[in-house]
Formats: sequence, structure tokens, C-alpha cells
Amino acid sequence: MNCSAVDLKAYALGEAPADPTVTSHVHSCQACSEELERLQATHTALLSLPEEEPPHRIAFVSDKVFEPHWWQRIWHSGPAMGFASAVVLAGAILLHGSMRPAVVAAGAVDSAQIEARIRTEVNKAVADSESRQAKETARLLDASQKRYEADRQTDLVSMREAMAYYQKQINRWVVASNYSTERPGGAR
Repeated sequence: MNCSAVDLKAYALGEAPADPTVTSHVHSCQACSEELERLQATHTALLSLPEEEPPHRIAFVSDKVFEPHWWQRIWHSGPAMGFASAVVLAGAILLHGSMRPAVVAAGAVDSAQIEARIRTEVNKAVADSESRQAKETARLLDASQKRYEADRQTDLVSMREAMAYYQKQINRWVVASNYSTERPGGAR
């Protein structure tokens, strides 16, 4: 017998007619035997629950119990929330305006004082820039002078060596010329 042909649910609940082929199949098939045990355990657990009487009246969505509170209707309404936020913003602006100190009229602004302050700040920035530039120039000049002195010392050493070399050559020529003139019968 095929497992799909057996209706185990009806067999477990006693709704199917007694059929010896189903009983023999359940005893021979391991999968069907386990499924029947699970169904019988579920049926036993459901039978152990106490029976309760259903409620006399079922509540409908249109009942007052399910109506949202006034604040929930406002909270979930886009236009109402937009209006409420506009009111809060307007109140904040008015409160800020009333608590703010008095502002001097626009025509009474002292432009000379502002220009003097700007001029002072600009002069300070220029002085700072010039002092940094002067320091950088002094540093570069000092480095240049050190490099010049090092090159000068190197040139002086090279010149002294060249002078010593030429002095030796001159001395050799002098000795050679003296030698040739002192020799008897030497060449002229």
C-alpha cells in the first residue's frame, strides 16, 4: 500500500472506517507509525483542555471599544500634525522674539566703529604675515650664507692645493734650469 493513499488523520480521530489494510500498513511503515503517534499525542493534548463557552457577543470593528482616542487620531493625521507643528514653531518664534534683548535700529549702526575694528584686524593679520615672512627670509638668507661659506672654503682648499702643485712644478723647473746651467758642457 502507498503512504499517500492512507488518511492518517481520519484514522487517528476514528473518523475513517476500520480497514485492516491501513492497520497493517501503519504497523509495517515506520514513517506512518511515527506520524500516527504524533497525531494521537496532539489529539490527547487537545482533549485534556477544559471546554470553554464561546462569548455571547463578538465585538465588531465599528464598536466604540476599537475607536482610537482623540490624541491617536491627531497623531496619525498628517494635516493635523502639520498644523500642530506650525503652531509650535510660531510659538517658539514669538517666544524668542519677546525674550531677545532690544536690537539697535538698522540706521544707527556705527559703521565707523565697524570699519576701525576691521582695519585693526586686517593690520594685525598683515603684521603677522610680514613677521612670518621676515623670519622665513632670514632663515633662507642664513642657509644661503652658510652654503656660500662652505663653497668658499672648498674653493680656497682647491686653490691652495693647486698653488702647492704649481709651486712644486715651478721649483722643479727652477732646479732643472739651474742644473742645466751649472753643468759643464751642458746645453744652454
